[in-house]
Amino acid sequence: MLYCQALPQIWLCHFNYHEYVRTKKLYAIIADRLSSVKQLLLAKTRMIAGVVLGYFKTGKGVIQIMKIQTKESAMSSFKALMVHRDDKNVISHELTDMQHDDLPADGDVLVAVKYSTINYKDGQCLTGLGRLVREYPHVPGIDFAGEVVSSSDERYKPGDLVVLTGWRVGETWWGGYAQFARVKAEWLVPLAGGLDCQQAMAIGTAGFTAMLSVLALEDAGVTPESGPVLVTGAAGGVGSIATALLAARGFSVTALTGRPETESYLRGLGASDILDRADMIEGAGKPLESGKWAGCVDSVGSVILARALAQMKYSGTVATVGLAGGADLPTTVIPFILRGVSLLGIDSVMAPYQRRMQAWQRLANDLPKSQLASAMTLIGLADVPTAGADILAGKVKGRLVVDVNA
Repeated sequence: MLYCQALPQIWLCHFNYHEYVRTKKLYAIIADRLSSVKQLLLAKTRMIAGVVLGYFKTGKGVIQIMKIQTKESAMSSFKALMVHRDDKNVISHELTDMQHDDLPADGDVLVAVKYSTINYKDGQCLTGLGRLVREYPHVPGIDFAGEVVSSSDERYKPGDLVVLTGWRVGETWWGGYAQFARVKAEWLVPLAGGLDCQQAMAIGTAGFTAMLSVLALEDAGVTPESGPVLVTGAAGGVGSIATALLAARGFSVTALTGRPETESYLRGLGASDILDRADMIEGAGKPLESGKWAGCVDSVGSVILARALAQMKYSGTVATVGLAGGADLPTTVIPFILRGVSLLGIDSVMAPYQRRMQAWQRLANDLPKSQLASAMTLIGLADVPTAGADILAGKVKGRLVVDVNA
């Protein structure tokens, strides 16, 4: 029951009590405003669509509260990007209106999505490559950041800001290319202090993977004093963030790219040297070469990864995160048994909760925000299909952030 002091004029407080109590911020405001009321009158209450209309009189004056709604009740329909596949396996995209009841029913948490992003895997889901999506129609988007609207799990409550990456969301579960998403609580992490939702998606799975790679190098004992580090695919999402993170930690970073026009961009991220991908491919094939790199973050695979392994210093460490250049690895055991080189696989999809929290807090602390902003381009939901094709074609520089409400 809600008590408040009425004005001399007649007025009503109409509100959805359950949504009202569940909304943390509103509850805090009401508690604060009523703390100084001397005389309390019983206010008439009635359940209507989560709307609160009324006035509160405090020692600081009259506060008018109008049309306060939960996001769940305020929007009965919302926009989503739906991917279809016809009986001839032709993929098409539709920006459509959906209802909350259309979302997966067995999720614990309903989130009002603020931003999503474009990763290489998103490009695959949007185009049907790799058979990552098995059931259509489908809402892709492997990342999102937003605000909790409702939760049946005690770990989250309305108003909490959260981030989701991985767990095959956007592949086998409807994802972030929509204004709302319903997911399982264990897939979420709280938004790290020092980041907002847009910055979190400028990082996204790509940046999260880059941070896991840096942590792996550090855990293996690689330090700036160990020698230069190589980042392959440096102008891409993972590579851009890895370059910025390593440079910020004091490493001498050599950025490998197949796009010479990105040199100034990469140097702006902190790269000390630029290496042309063609030069890396030319002359590849030797099992062992002169040791150059103390560490490496590789998102390319295939010949590029094989040559990086051949060029590692003694006890060097390579974190492998992707296969943009191919899933094959034309190498031998020689770098591993003669130089003690370590090849570490980085899995960002199923990373445990504590490792996720560690990585996100490090990203919030270590990643220069100015460099993050320079690596980001903002697009809308309608732009996503084209962006998905572009990232597969290697045309995307840095990070594409999707404003789902634009």
